[in-house]
Amino acid sequence: MQDITGDGGVLKEVVRTGSGELVPRDASVLVKYSGYLEYMDKPFDTNRYRRSSRLMKLGKEITLWGMEIGLLTMKKGELARFLFMPHYAYGTLGCPPLIPPNATVLFEIELMDFLDSAESDSFFALTAGQQDMFPLQKVLKVADTERQFGNYLFRQKHFMDAKDRYKRASLILCRRPYSEGEQSQIDAAKLLVFLNLSFTYLKLEHPARALMYGEKALEIDERNAKALFRCGQACLSMSEYEKARDFLIKAQKEQPFNHDINCELKKLASCYREYMDKQKEMCCRMFARLRLPSAEPKVKTFSPQQLKWTD
Repeated sequence: MQDITGDGGVLKEVVRTGSGELVPRDASVLVKYSGYLEYMDKPFDTNRYRRSSRLMKLGKEITLWGMEIGLLTMKKGELARFLFMPHYAYGTLGCPPLIPPNATVLFEIELMDFLDSAESDSFFALTAGQQDMFPLQKVLKVADTERQFGNYLFRQKHFMDAKDRYKRASLILCRRPYSEGEQSQIDAAKLLVFLNLSFTYLKLEHPARALMYGEKALEIDERNAKALFRCGQACLSMSEYEKARDFLIKAQKEQPFNHDINCELKKLASCYREYMDKQKEMCCRMFARLRLPSAEPKVKTFSPQQLKWTD
């Protein structure tokens, strides 16, 4: 095993290599891990069997010193084993009752993904005036980091938290005017954020807001099939069938063989038929109540005694 601290405190063995850049300091990481004590087959701590993992920030949410040092040597997709000596793990006291004093522990760690949030964190620590002085490329990077956080939260079905991240990215991109040369880059970034916000509001069952952000995306790219599709979905949710049809037909024109668009058009046709049937049934009931009762005259009958003449 490779000595990565120089004092034998953390030893590393690469099981599967990763790709890309090393994890930067202050990043938020998505990891799968299992920790083992010597002579034990079962882990004393693992998150491999959890249905969903969460991003953890280095220096704050990862408290094991050896694990943080080890993660800084890893790349995305890498799987490695680490041996942590006591002073890089749980120390002289251990962590009773699971971890005995002065325990050397083995951790198997898989780096699924990471997000470099250092610039984003420093950006939001500044005043509004200082933020406006940031160069374009740094603004774009901060906005993209926020969008990537939103994407991660969206995949975990934390739609409210994802929406907040996307809104932060939107505010960064819309807060100040840019030159004509810069605007195309800003518009490209805004388009992605508006599409994400539209989809997120659909998941949150706020179709009016979804439509608003879909239309903002169309202001940037009027032929964007995804934006047209989102607007069509929002209008269908609000039972605005004609508007939904207009948006979806335009989306289909841009992408004729898109399965989702064609399915949404079929759904629209079905919803519209149900709507018309209900309208017809309601009209029939309304007119039934207005019908007058039968006006046929009643014929009075008499008994023979009543028809007998008297003197």
